[in-house]
Amino acid sequence: MSVWSIALSPFLPPWAIVALAAVALAITVVLVWRRVRGAWLRALAFALLILGLCDPNLVQENRRPLKDIVALVVDRSASQDIGERPGQTDKARDEVKARLNALGDVDLRVVETSRQESDTEGTKLFSALRGALSDAPPERVGGAIMITDGDVHDIPGTAAALGFYAPLHALITGHEGERQRRIELIEAPRYGIVGKDQVIALRVLDSADHGEPVRLTVRRDGATIDETDAKVGERINVEAPIDHAGPNVIELEVAPVEGELATDSNRAVVNIEGVRDKLHVLLVSGKPHPGERMWRNLLKSDPNVDLVHFTILRPPEKGGDGTPINELSLIAFPVADLFGRKIKDFDLIIFDRYAQQSILPYAYLDNIANYVRDGGALLMAEGPEFSTPDGLYYSPLGAIAPAEPTGEDVEAPFQAKVSEEGLRHPVTRGLAGLDAKSGDGEWGRWFRLIGARATGGETVMNGPDDKPLLMLSRVDKGRVGLLLSDQMWLWARGYDGGGPYLDLLRRLAHWLMKEPELEEEALRASAKGHDVTVERQSASGAERETDLVAPDGTRTKLTMTAEAPGLARAHVAVDRYGLYRAEDGQHVALVSVGPDNPLEMQDVVSTPEKLRPIAETTGGTVHRLAAAGGVVAIPRVVSLNPGPSYGGSDYIGIKRTGSSELIGARSTSLASGFFGLAFLLGAVVAAWLAEGGRLRRGGN
Repeated sequence: MSVWSIALSPFLPPWAIVALAAVALAITVVLVWRRVRGAWLRALAFALLILGLCDPNLVQENRRPLKDIVALVVDRSASQDIGERPGQTDKARDEVKARLNALGDVDLRVVETSRQESDTEGTKLFSALRGALSDAPPERVGGAIMITDGDVHDIPGTAAALGFYAPLHALITGHEGERQRRIELIEAPRYGIVGKDQVIALRVLDSADHGEPVRLTVRRDGATIDETDAKVGERINVEAPIDHAGPNVIELEVAPVEGELATDSNRAVVNIEGVRDKLHVLLVSGKPHPGERMWRNLLKSDPNVDLVHFTILRPPEKGGDGTPINELSLIAFPVADLFGRKIKDFDLIIFDRYAQQSILPYAYLDNIANYVRDGGALLMAEGPEFSTPDGLYYSPLGAIAPAEPTGEDVEAPFQAKVSEEGLRHPVTRGLAGLDAKSGDGEWGRWFRLIGARATGGETVMNGPDDKPLLMLSRVDKGRVGLLLSDQMWLWARGYDGGGPYLDLLRRLAHWLMKEPELEEEALRASAKGHDVTVERQSASGAERETDLVAPDGTRTKLTMTAEAPGLARAHVAVDRYGLYRAEDGQHVALVSVGPDNPLEMQDVVSTPEKLRPIAETTGGTVHRLAAAGGVVAIPRVVSLNPGPSYGGSDYIGIKRTGSSELIGARSTSLASGFFGLAFLLGAVVAAWLAEGGRLRRGGN
């Protein structure tokens, strides 16, 4: 294909040529106004001179036509897996590709969006379109076609943002009149104080509401805590109690209705991280001893602990001066408040070598026993007083103690040892310096063990001859810990190499306060990306068949691998986001893979309205591929010359860009060659002759 054109190659800068042209025009005007003979011939000479300075060239270009670039973007997001949409999408893709290739002058670029990306960021069709046309010159783009359900989340605000000037067409999957009911979160807190309620605000939306009732079910960690009726569109406030520290998984679910597209959007998940406000600890120290400072330093070092320390410096039996009991303290100690009305405000009560000394009446000790049964936590760190008639075992607290004194105290050096059950228990498993097979630890020696016989609970640490040293017990809703030695302060001071006193006491306190991470029988699940880890903790060592239930109800049997005594894990890769449930027949663990409420699945009703404005602005069209229950009908694909519209009711058009590439060119000068110089010289001579009158005389 040859293309002819004229190109200028001026010998002078443009401003100089313009200046010469202005001077020539001025001279010509003066000559014509004065009616000078030969003025028009001189004007012609000026024009030829200026034309010669511009050096016009006749250019012949040989060009090769280029194909028009057309992008076909196929939506493979999660919402495209619903109902008949996958089949509609595949058929439309194949038909459109065949019809575009049949045009013969189209460079087709097909791109399919990522399912994984849509799960996290929604449907990004225009990002995929820009990627497909990133190396395409805008003038070569003949159009773009999108096959989608219309739920697109990156639609640009203007057609200019597309980067090309060609039609955009959208072929919409799904059917008219689809229905979806979904939960829209208005307020969803991320953190909550343990023991208090957090308010979650939501509303239920229905794309085709017919007035059916809405039944909302609220679950926390898999257990139903509330059911309520509501109306579509109204604000619903849900009070979610934060029961424990760490993740509290709140599920909100509405019952599906007939004809609904998918039930994924009927459920919303809110992960609320439980945070303890201030840990209120009551420490009651009896006989002064070196370990008292260890307890105080440990508790005061944690800024999250609000400590009340009740110390008996002078027991009544040692007073020989007749001082009344109520005058033995520097200030009036609020015993009635602490052990009566406000006892339930404490998260943990510690008795450190306390014996009955007529300071706390039995009524208050009864209150403590009831406090434990109602869910409280009690730690008894005992010394020789435990074996005497004044020991706590012979008080109302004896009914909840996991061991009774035998009077056979050991006053000799020994090393603490973790029991077989303790090797599996999260309080004592994996302590620093512990041999996980034998239970022996590279720890310093102690020199006193209070003789006791277990009456309940679990013995996690032993002394010499397997006598109990540390015992843990559950009493109704509460928990009790019993430490049968007052020698742990030797570890704190590093005697004989010391020991992991800090880690042990913190674990012990957290177990007493029911931290989920230290439950001896528990099932936990966590996720990182598409990888789910299921962890089963069992102090009893019992094996249980564990399944992972996907959001669609599919069950996968897990192979648990022992990682440590009493601890087994399984790792599994999942292919979709949502709320997964691990079950072992006794425990349930929930884990949300990916975003709690994916943007992609919030609205899955197919719609042509979102893409219609930008498509019509570019001259394109929006077509539904099928009517309700109908077959897929693909519009015709034709090539059209540039114009304002590129489509109709049964066809879509691709713009003919007329693009070509240069393969050769030839240039011929029109002014600087022989003929150009001859014309210029002839015009000058003619003007000179005309001014002298010679042309007229020659003519006569």
